[in-house]
Amino acid sequence: MLLGWVTLGTAYFSWQAVLVFAISTGLTLCLGHSIGMHRKLIHDSFRCASWVENLMVYLGTLVGLGGPFTMMHTHDMRDWAQRQSACHPFLSHQSPLARDFWWQLHCKLHLAEPPEYRYPKPVTASRFYRMLQASSMVQQVPVALVLYAAGDWGWVAWGVCARVAVSIFGHWIIGYFAHNTGHRDWHLRGAAVQGYNVRGLGLVSFGECWHNNHHAFPGSARLGIFPGQFDPGWIVLQVLEGLGLAWDLQTPRDLPERGNLAKLTGNGAESPENSRPSLLSGQA
Repeated sequence: MLLGWVTLGTAYFSWQAVLVFAISTGLTLCLGHSIGMHRKLIHDSFRCASWVENLMVYLGTLVGLGGPFTMMHTHDMRDWAQRQSACHPFLSHQSPLARDFWWQLHCKLHLAEPPEYRYPKPVTASRFYRMLQASSMVQQVPVALVLYAAGDWGWVAWGVCARVAVSIFGHWIIGYFAHNTGHRDWHLRGAAVQGYNVRGLGLVSFGECWHNNHHAFPGSARLGIFPGQFDPGWIVLQVLEGLGLAWDLQTPRDLPERGNLAKLTGNGAESPENSRPSLLSGQA
């Protein structure tokens, strides 16, 4: 994908092709990856009609990271490992930047005794999801054909190759920083890995950069829970709710309290106050 972007994207460069890249990347990352795959399929943090979910998961598959079963297994394996008292650096992103880049984008970890993973029955029963899983990268072909018919090879290079290459690299680099540096409001006692809120990346990550919040409240459809934490994915969900296309949007106040979750003070110490923020009590 990177090679196709560099070669064809340069030879057939146009600003229209760049616009195709911007629009297609925004749609697949926001509606597809952040909302469809992550907040809906993996965490089931809101309700919607089945056709809406199918459309968003399809867009999430176009990101290029894998089909729905791959995304669920990879995500839940990482979450399970990070909640343990010790975690392999492959699953914790604790290696140096260059090594983690190589590991995450080119390698696969095989555990001697992996935990048993069971997919939810509605997912395994879906022929549409099974089809997407079996043909995840092939799904780029119809998109490429449509873009070529509407434009030229430049549209294909930017609308498919550039989009996939940037999305995969961006997913990794934001995940790396979100597990290594940034601000924390929450601490999970007993967990080997903590998430961090990486300020300034709310727009390009569509809210996924507020990873400390997500570690604290994984079932929340809202990731940016404090003022100043820009969460485009949550804004889109509110629009869908207003249109009647989504409902039962879960926020931290709707989730049960976690005994191992502690609120942190400004100096990083655990707060003696109740761990639930003012947002949960309706004060914000």
